[in-house]
Amino acid sequence: MPPEPPPLVGRRVVLGVCGSIAAYKAAELCRRLVDAGAHVAPVMTDDATRFLGAVTLSALGSEAVRTSLWDEAEPAPHIHLAAGADIVVVAPATARLLGAYAAGIADDLLTATLLATRAPVMVCPAMHTEMWEHPATADNVALLRRRGAHVVEPGVGSLAGGDVGVGRMAEPGDIVAEIVRFLGAAGERHLAGVRVLVTAGGTREPLDAVRFLANRSSGKQGHALAAEAAARGAEVILVTTAGLPVAPGVEPVKVDTAAEMEREVLGRSGEADVVIMAAGVADFRPKAPAPAKLKKAEGVPEIVLEPTPDILAALGRSRHRRPQQVLVGFAAETVGGAGLREEAARKLADKNLDLVVANDVSAPGAGFGHDTNEVLLVGADGSEQTVGLTDKREVAASVLDAVVDLLRKRNS
Repeated sequence: MPPEPPPLVGRRVVLGVCGSIAAYKAAELCRRLVDAGAHVAPVMTDDATRFLGAVTLSALGSEAVRTSLWDEAEPAPHIHLAAGADIVVVAPATARLLGAYAAGIADDLLTATLLATRAPVMVCPAMHTEMWEHPATADNVALLRRRGAHVVEPGVGSLAGGDVGVGRMAEPGDIVAEIVRFLGAAGERHLAGVRVLVTAGGTREPLDAVRFLANRSSGKQGHALAAEAAARGAEVILVTTAGLPVAPGVEPVKVDTAAEMEREVLGRSGEADVVIMAAGVADFRPKAPAPAKLKKAEGVPEIVLEPTPDILAALGRSRHRRPQQVLVGFAAETVGGAGLREEAARKLADKNLDLVVANDVSAPGAGFGHDTNEVLLVGADGSEQTVGLTDKREVAASVLDAVVDLLRKRNS
């Protein structure tokens, strides 16, 4: 039996290296990537060359190191690098790089490549503990995660100057394993050519000319699902109420009310292979919103509520139109354990769904507005999967893994 090929054969990796003492690890990372079969195109910042010689990475990589937007023979090296990459990995990623990338500043070859690429981006931070824990760095990392960047968390260990703490760049072997896992998931569980419709955010139902009834849904999970689907090659439409960044390759459709979301979703769902209803659609709305601002001096108004349209139920009722379509619903509850499972099963049956993603929003770190989530996946086939507390992008990956399995079974 012939030996299995290296796991990254045919993959093109752009390896960015920043000015950190951890740059010495980039040499080992580059060697391991090449040994794993990858074609490695190294890019170094000027500061990186103060810690590691460009000749070293040129010798270890698959092509010569690039360091400048201006010194290359090709007129736009960042476009060539960005277009040809299967993944862009920055290791080490300094606080400056994270800040520039988050702010959209392209002042060197590496940041220009990051902004130009449609490929997945993986950053491997390395810095002193104080810098890693600074609110500015934390905000930049959170923003990059919401935009779809994959962050390989630094570990605890020896730092420059004899300090010990969190901020040590992940080890090269662990980074390669993460790249293999990430690209393997994208390859084995791809969604190329699949049309995915995702909803996100909480709807706002007008009370008067300036006020509205709403819920606490931030839209972060829905946006993470859209970003993950696009990274796997899907054609993604995101119907959202949230003002969050939208990942490359995602077509945003902005709405506010449940009625607007109903119009957009039902009007577009007929062309979708997968519909994921992650939005927090209001259950009720004022029956007769006041055309002008309600004044306190006029007394307490009498507000009559009426049910909003049940978009998910309508999608479930129309399943006969696209029998191969995968329909996913969300259940945000305030119970855990058996109660959460029961609510998920009830929604699964009542709405005629294929999969329900249920979570207890009262659990620490899993409620509205958090960057993390903890969910229970319940399938119509009786399957169950618990996804422990983790980044919402990782939750999105688990949901889409389940979706790909459903699509594969239906098309087999």
